[in-house]
Amino acid sequence: MAERKAFLLRIDPELFDTLSRWAADELRSLNGQIEYLLREAAVQRGRASRGGRDDGGTPPRGRTR
Repeated sequence: MAERKAFLLRIDPELFDTLSRWAADELRSLNGQIEYLLREAAVQRGRASRGGRDDGGTPPRGRTR
């Protein structure tokens, strides 16, 4: 299994409750639900591939350094 990064996330209590209920509805852990939502958002915006990893194809849109 791929190595995962751990980090602290500060989140509004109301959003936390909403995400917790949503995760339970979809039989996911809260962490799994947050990761799923972030991945879907990244894919929709062309920042990641469906596989969950950046495909390295086209560079991200927006400002470059």
